[in-house]
Amino acid sequence: MVGELLHVPVLPDEVIKWLKLKPGGLYIDGTLGLGGHASLILENSSPDGRVIGFEWDAEAVAQAEQTMAGHRARFQLVHGSYAEIADHCRALDVAGVDGVLVDLGVSSLQLDRPERGFSFRQDAPLDMRMDDRLKLTAADLVNRLKKDELADIFYNYGEERQARRIARFLVEARLEAPIRTTGELAAIVARSIPAKFHPKKIHVATKVFQALRIAVNREFDNLVKLLNDAPDVMAVGARIAIITFHSLEDRIVKQAFINNPAYRVLTKKPLLPTDEEKGSNPRSRSAKLRVAEKVAPS
Repeated sequence: MVGELLHVPVLPDEVIKWLKLKPGGLYIDGTLGLGGHASLILENSSPDGRVIGFEWDAEAVAQAEQTMAGHRARFQLVHGSYAEIADHCRALDVAGVDGVLVDLGVSSLQLDRPERGFSFRQDAPLDMRMDDRLKLTAADLVNRLKKDELADIFYNYGEERQARRIARFLVEARLEAPIRTTGELAAIVARSIPAKFHPKKIHVATKVFQALRIAVNREFDNLVKLLNDAPDVMAVGARIAIITFHSLEDRIVKQAFINNPAYRVLTKKPLLPTDEEKGSNPRSRSAKLRVAEKVAPS
């Protein structure tokens, strides 16, 4: 059974305030999950506000179809990535939406299912695909990429300072046998880094797993594409709100909002959860929210 925490949307008060939710509005939730934010948007745009929810994880789609069943008249689910927001909106003959929300956090629906291969807490197949229609798994990358390519992934996507040493150990290990499971990968990473460099607060393989997940799912490419394409489906004055969970994502959002003339930055600094929210919803602790508004072409 899915944990109750999954139903708690991050930064709910801030999302309601900064999206300027209104009756009759049309909104896109680019990362539907189990519908926490979508339900919040529908509640605060009643009686006739509508939401289109994008979700590319098949398990989450199946769950969301149940949790959102009571909102069928005002809600539409799209099994697809937010990166294809423009294509999907064209197919649905949708334009001029009043707001876009994307929450880039990885849910417990993925982390707590060992068979998904996102976590090193249990030994499982090294998969990490958020959409099982994707061709390459984390095992494919670990076993096929060259040493320098692996090192670049670990450094650029995980900010792992020991990236080259880890990559060398992985390439040496796979000469003896393919690296197939999360446990095998975590053990090799732990062996590759001298004990004095093991972080105290997180598992030594955390950054490597993060980097591989980002690479497998092309998360940064998808985010850049979303930020470039979203203005095409937004009405002038509509707002886009992006919730990130680490500095690399936040940097991409910040720069896109500043450099794209279609946007006017509304939050010069990211909005952070209150101490009260962090206490009641630990998932929110590293969340940052940035908001921009679509402006008319000059």
